[in-house]
Amino acid sequence: MCEPKNSSYVGKYEGRTTPDVLIAGSDESFFQSLFVFIEHEKQYLQCPAEGPDELRYIIYRSVFNKVIGRATAYKRLLLTIKGEYDDVIRELQRREDEAMEAQRTLVASTSHPKSLITCQRRSAQLRDKLSVLQRETAELQKDIKRQKSRQEQDTWIPGMTVAESEDSESLDRHLKHLEAQKAVLLDRKSNCVPVEVKAELDVKLQASEQHRDQLRTENDKLKVLFIRLRFVFDRLSSWGQQVPLEELLSSTVENFRQSSVTGDDDSSIEVELFQDEEPSGVDESKHLTEHLDRFVELFDSAQYEEAALHAARSPRGVLRNLGTMKMFKGVSGPPGSVPPLLLYFQALLLTLPSGDKLSAALSIELVLCALQHGDTQLVNHAVTHNKLTCFEDLGDILSEHAQKNPRVADLCLALATDAYKACRLNKKTALSMCKRGLVHSAAEFLNNCKDLTTEDCLWVLYQSPSVSLLQLLMESHQGQAAILSVGVVLCTLLADPQQQELALQLLDSFVSRGRGFFEMVILEDSRSSVDDWTDVASLCSELNRTDLSQVILSVLLDQSGTRVLSPDLEGAGLVEHIFL
Repeated sequence: MCEPKNSSYVGKYEGRTTPDVLIAGSDESFFQSLFVFIEHEKQYLQCPAEGPDELRYIIYRSVFNKVIGRATAYKRLLLTIKGEYDDVIRELQRREDEAMEAQRTLVASTSHPKSLITCQRRSAQLRDKLSVLQRETAELQKDIKRQKSRQEQDTWIPGMTVAESEDSESLDRHLKHLEAQKAVLLDRKSNCVPVEVKAELDVKLQASEQHRDQLRTENDKLKVLFIRLRFVFDRLSSWGQQVPLEELLSSTVENFRQSSVTGDDDSSIEVELFQDEEPSGVDESKHLTEHLDRFVELFDSAQYEEAALHAARSPRGVLRNLGTMKMFKGVSGPPGSVPPLLLYFQALLLTLPSGDKLSAALSIELVLCALQHGDTQLVNHAVTHNKLTCFEDLGDILSEHAQKNPRVADLCLALATDAYKACRLNKKTALSMCKRGLVHSAAEFLNNCKDLTTEDCLWVLYQSPSVSLLQLLMESHQGQAAILSVGVVLCTLLADPQQQELALQLLDSFVSRGRGFFEMVILEDSRSSVDDWTDVASLCSELNRTDLSQVILSVLLDQSGTRVLSPDLEGAGLVEHIFL
């Protein structure tokens, strides 16, 4: 018989002590002991009840050997049977092994195409990744070349290209330019003084400023004394014999205690006392030259705040112009500081005499600069205190800034309204009010404008469509006829595709208040004819608003031709056209 496939089971079986098979005289007891032995071994080895199993094969082979050992006459025959039995089992085992091997080969051959597809996909991914890496490598190489080129360019002559650096004529021109710059620097250096001299002059300047402050304090005291003496002189000049001198002097002293010197008194005193001491001729020229030199010194030393104040206080305003403004516009201060141009405009407003205004050009530049740097309060101060020359462009700039910056839109629109009012641009003034949501104020303003036309009102409505504003402009104001005619305006708006929705909203608001109200609106519209309202009904029908068209036509058909609802005699013009 064949050997078991799993030898471990055999060793386990042979190395274990099992009950001996009884060798009795009777065959029946012998086979009974064999059956007990088989059942015991099956139970111990946990053999399955059905199906082929190697352990069961080992048990029965062992039992068969015991039967052969007991037999005498049929021993050779039993051995032959056992040999054939083992050969059959060995052949079956071999075929089973071949079947399993064939199955594994089939599984392997089946999974080969999948593995091939997976490998091809992975290969494609690797090729894509390789192309990406090659592209990035090429870009890095280009960056390295650019960096090397920049490093090489750093060694070239500043301000010249590679081609110019290799051209002798370009080099000669650049040399002449550098020599000219050198001459300018040397000339400027000749006008400079050592640092020690500057420090000494600064000390003298501080001493002079302290002396100036002392003189200013003393001057203020003298001003007060001058006012009091002038007051006493006026009282004595008008003194008559009716009032005793002691009573006059006591009342004058009491007035001194209750009065104080104001800024207006200071200015009037300065005008009165020093109006004949202004520099003139040679003195004026010298004073102006010194002022200009001081301004240039402050500007060149980047003391922009002091330079701005110095320029704003220049004699006869020689530095309050566009040229000086461009100087401040062309420089920049330290990071985080106020821009020099804004400092210049602040100084101009601070030193601007009462009643004077900046020129139109400076006004525009001030507004643009302040809005650019977010200083809307400076613009607010300048406009509200009437220190700018207002014109249409100024209001347009503020309106445009309000549109781009909703955070300060209300303030900018309010300032634009003031600018438009100053220029008497009524329609733009009303538009600014509408943009701020002040519809009633805009309607009241338009009603009070005598030179306003229907086209101007329609322009405001086109720029800022509003049913409320349209209704207010169609109402009579203080016994006067409305600015806009309902029928004419509806015809105009319905003919414009962009304004049709506004006209339909107005008609819906009329209809929603009842047919009687709508009839009153039509009959009181003295400037519209039946043809106008017929056109309105036709346009509504074209816009698929047959409901509005039918209401209008029904109102027109209900009129008898003699009924006049309007208290205005001119209102009869409508009914005169009905069905005549």
